[in-house]
Amino acid sequence: MLEQVLSFGRSLVRRKVVDLSDLEDSKLCRCLGTVDLIALGVGSTLGAGVYVLAGEVAKGDSGPSIVISFLIAALASVMAGLCYAEFGARVPKTGSAYLYSYVTVGEVWAFITGWNLILSYVIGTSSVARAWSGTFDEMIGGHIERFCKTYFSMNSPGLAEYPDFFAVCLILLLSGLLSFGVKESAWVNKVFTSVNVLVLLFVIISGFVKGDAHNWTISEESLINVTIVRRNLSVTANVSSDYGVGGFLPYGFSGTLAGAATCFYAFVGFDCIATTGEEVRNPQRAIPIGIVVSLTVCFLAYFGVSAALTLMMPYYLLDEKSPLPMAFEYVGWNPAKYVVAVGSLCALSTSLLGSIFPMPRVIYAMAEDGVLFKVLARINPKTKTPLIATMTSGVVAAIMAFLFDLKALVDMMSIGTLLAYSLVAVCVLILRYQPDGAMERRAGTGEKDYLSSEEGESDLTESESHLNMLKGGNSTLQTVLHPPVSPSERSSSVVNMSICVLVLLVCVASYLTTYHNNAIIDVEVWIMASLAVFLLLFSGCIFVICRQPQTTKKVSFMVPLLPFLPILSIFVNIYLMVQLSGDTWVRFSLWMAVGFLIYFGYGMWHSVERQRQLQGPQSSSSSSSSQEKKSSSREKQVGMSAVGKEQERFICPEKTSRC
Repeated sequence: MLEQVLSFGRSLVRRKVVDLSDLEDSKLCRCLGTVDLIALGVGSTLGAGVYVLAGEVAKGDSGPSIVISFLIAALASVMAGLCYAEFGARVPKTGSAYLYSYVTVGEVWAFITGWNLILSYVIGTSSVARAWSGTFDEMIGGHIERFCKTYFSMNSPGLAEYPDFFAVCLILLLSGLLSFGVKESAWVNKVFTSVNVLVLLFVIISGFVKGDAHNWTISEESLINVTIVRRNLSVTANVSSDYGVGGFLPYGFSGTLAGAATCFYAFVGFDCIATTGEEVRNPQRAIPIGIVVSLTVCFLAYFGVSAALTLMMPYYLLDEKSPLPMAFEYVGWNPAKYVVAVGSLCALSTSLLGSIFPMPRVIYAMAEDGVLFKVLARINPKTKTPLIATMTSGVVAAIMAFLFDLKALVDMMSIGTLLAYSLVAVCVLILRYQPDGAMERRAGTGEKDYLSSEEGESDLTESESHLNMLKGGNSTLQTVLHPPVSPSERSSSVVNMSICVLVLLVCVASYLTTYHNNAIIDVEVWIMASLAVFLLLFSGCIFVICRQPQTTKKVSFMVPLLPFLPILSIFVNIYLMVQLSGDTWVRFSLWMAVGFLIYFGYGMWHSVERQRQLQGPQSSSSSSSSQEKKSSSREKQVGMSAVGKEQERFICPEKTSRC
């Protein structure tokens, strides 16, 4: 019985083996370059939020200090982006955070990540399609909404007021475009992204030309006068301002931080770059560059637009729904609002394409590994795209956009994204402290790089490593106090256990600071003692991790300031997840229940890794004979120069397969 339980536990944390020597062999079309990835990242991240979010946050949370809010949000997003960039350099395959979790922490965590990414992309696609439809309808006078409400009204709870036929057509049109080929989709995306960036440049330049620096130094007395006028109060009344205390930080630094939490979601979307690993020429170089450059461009755009907006008109007069057209009217440039409308539609188009594009790639990667239905992994031989996965995901998103009111579901996108960010940061920590041998196949099996820990001594699951560590308590304590010069199985286990404790501590601390804020303000003994214990244990875990040796294997991009930057990323992401409402977590639980039914009913038993492990003993004898036949060729390979070996570690453009 115990053996069956251990076997079941091992199957949950089995990790995927990725052959890094055959990266050029891909069923998909390798035709994207670095510029294509930057355009994809900018397009999907720099969506319609830049036209709306700046006004909403500036008026309600930050005031002119919204530029600082965007800076803080950008730094938090860059931490996650750098972790994605390192994994993009280490494992340039399709699958994004799903694949990164699979090769590091195991199958069940990978499925949870992939399943939630699918949810995020489906809801994101549907909500952006409805926003596109609503924006276009508003431009033409609201005729579509009036017609649909008159003839197709729906009054059921949870459903939309009317079915959105326009959004359905839009999703199916873009799904068809993606089915034709990734090259065509990338070309369309570059056109729309270019128009969007040009419009934003026009907004930024106009704002600085027509702006007034006085709008960043408004006095509190002026704000009190505005409050009196808007409330229709007597001048002699003892009135406090509704718009803060004026100046650059009218709502204080706490308001700036609250604005940063909202602005953080404006940078969500760059992870779609990580799903293109098998469709990019030289992905180990292009993916890190694409992620970092796209986040930088997005920050500059958000920073510039928010600065221009708050310079053009006082922050308390901003319109929360359409701040830019109102700002141009305020400075007397009425025709500019039509330019803004065009840019808004282009931004929504690129955002929609950025939501649809990664969805079938994640589904394809999961189906290819056997954890989802195999039929979804079929590739069209002509277009070299996952046709069935693309059209299936498009139809599901179209149905949701057609029927449902998605406002209540949008928060569920955040859980999937933040969970993926957290896991990728954890995976970077785990991978950097693994033994060097865990990244390579054992001697005698060819000069190939592998990303797994399933050969020889490293053929231990997380649970087995932890059991062995508990058995050898004295040796483990010695490893903590006197770590080895190079990474070992025991030092890796120490890091893994420290990370587990650290994540648990962050969850507890986030819960306490969110739901017991009054106790902290009142300086109650129990909360202060709890936070002191948290700080002590948290610092201890970081100290233990810092003392352990890191792997010496280098890749084209590596996260700096390890382990501090990934740990800070984990803290930020988990804290933001705890801020989400209870209703959101209930809906998330229902979605996960459906996912676990699929995984334990189908995926767990059809997993490619399970089949590989079952066939392992049978193929061992035949592989030994084949190794003898290949010994002579292997001897020739050993004679390669050091320069040649170094070049083999990265994919060269001429080696990649193209359409």
